[in-house]
Formats: sequence, C-alpha cells, structure tokens
Amino acid sequence: MTLSRRRLLLGTAAGAVAAATATAGATVACSSGDRQISIAAGEPDGFYIEFANLLKPLLHARVVPTLGSVQNIRAVDAGTADLALALADALDAARIGAPDFGSAVKLSALGRVYENYMQLVVRADSPVWSLPDLAGRVVSLGASGSGAALFGERLFATAGVVLGQSRHLALKDAVAALRDNEIDAMLWSGGVPTPVLAEADQQWGIRLIDLGGYVPDLRARYGRYYNEIALPVGTYRAAGAVRTVGVPNLLVTGSRTPDSAVRRTVRVLVEHAGQLVPSQARGTQYLDVGNLINTEPLPLHPAAAATYRALRG
Repeated sequence: MTLSRRRLLLGTAAGAVAAATATAGATVACSSGDRQISIAAGEPDGFYIEFANLLKPLLHARVVPTLGSVQNIRAVDAGTADLALALADALDAARIGAPDFGSAVKLSALGRVYENYMQLVVRADSPVWSLPDLAGRVVSLGASGSGAALFGERLFATAGVVLGQSRHLALKDAVAALRDNEIDAMLWSGGVPTPVLAEADQQWGIRLIDLGGYVPDLRARYGRYYNEIALPVGTYRAAGAVRTVGVPNLLVTGSRTPDSAVRRTVRVLVEHAGQLVPSQARGTQYLDVGNLINTEPLPLHPAAAATYRALRG
C-alpha cells in the first residue's frame, strides 16, 4: 500500500509530556547510544507482551509486564517510560483529560500496530447468553489500569446493564475465578486466540458473548475507535460466528524520547513487519505501512513521520 504524503504531513505535530505521577515502571528497554529507552508493555500472556517479545531481539530489548493501556499512558506521561502500547480509546480519553487521567495527557504516536479484540468470556455451561443476562451478576472488567477496565465501564453503561459487582482481576486471576464460579464473566482485551483463554477452553470450556450490536452506540457516545469485527471461526471451540468490538492499539511516546530511538523503532516496524506478527493476531492485521501512519487520535511524532517519508519516498 502506498503512503499518503499529505496524511503524513498532517500528522507531524509532536506532543509534549505533562508532569504526572506514574503508577507503573514496568518496561521494555533497548539501548540508543548512551541512553536506554523503555516501553511500557502489558500483562503476562497478553498481546502486548507477545508483541514486545518479538521486538526484543530486533531492539535488543528487555521486556517487563505492566497492567495495560491506562497504566502505560500514565508511565509515559510521567517520564518513567519512553514508549508504550495503548488502545486508541484510552489514548483519546487521556488526550481530553477524562476522569481516569485527571488532566489532559499530550503524547504522539510512532505507529498503529494491531487491533485488540474485546472478549467477554463466560463458562461454556453458563446460563448467560447476552449482555443483559449479566444484570445483577459478578463480572471482572479487567485489571485496574488496563484498557479493558476503561472499555468495560463504557460497555455496560452503554447497554444500561447494572452489575451486582464489578471486579478488576488480572488475566490469570480472572480465568481462575471464572473456572471456580467466583465470577459470572470476565472481560479481556487482547489478540485471538489468547493462550490462557485457549487453554481454559480446552480444559473446561468457554464461550464469548456477542457484542457487535453495541458498536453503533459506543461510537456515538465515545468516538469512532470502536469497530465491529467477527471472531475468526475456530478461535475457541464454541466461537462460531461471534461478533465483538475491535479497538486499534498504538505505539506512543512523549517528548523526552530521543529522535534517534524513534527513528530506529519506526525502521524496525516497517522493515521487519513480517517478523512482528504475534500468534494472537489471527484476525485484522494493522502492521503494514498504510495502516502504521493511521494514528488517530494522536499525531505522528515528527521523527516518525520523517522516517516513514524517507522509507517510502
């Protein structure tokens, strides 16, 4: 796909980093001259960690987990991480200073990498077959600081479904709680198939609740970052033709990151795209030049825009 020069030029304004206190310092580190840069990643066994591990040999990186998008954005904003992976809806919420962030966060993007699948999971033998069936029940909406947690609050508010209790469990803890009937459902944002969920499916069986019908209302209330996507048939045993919500994720940075590190990272994204396809990326693919520069709601970092331009002419 050819690169639009006009779109690149429109997206070259860089964000400045606002002072804040980070809640996490988990990082992926790589060397850039005498300075080490860091990127906030995600939960163990999740999509972000898998993607970071593919970057690791290419950037001579050290990979350490975080809890997800919201925490990652705060870390970059505070300067405790140079780069981060984050969902577009969380980045938009940060940009406008939504309650999860307090004040507006100014970041810029290096590229749009993949699309996360929002997966609302129940046991295969559950009586729950739709979102309204969860009214009054116990649901894990994702770990605190994750993009799933932010999305989960929006999803149930949009659907008008009041839970009996919402919990915020990390992925493995949520899967164990679902297995033991301590919760009725769990929400996870990641690639497909997510290995921990695939293992649970083989051992005791899971189903995903269809969320596709909520996309128009989510887009109307919160922005156009939500897409209706079909779960690839065979992802999990009972997947069938389940529709869910897709949210693009971006690789982002602040103004403290050296331009040399930005340029190097962009070159890796473009020149090694074929090596950067996680096993959890069975569905919609975004790691190509045409989509890398599609970084709404953030502008491209100037050094990133210049590198794309130089690589593509």
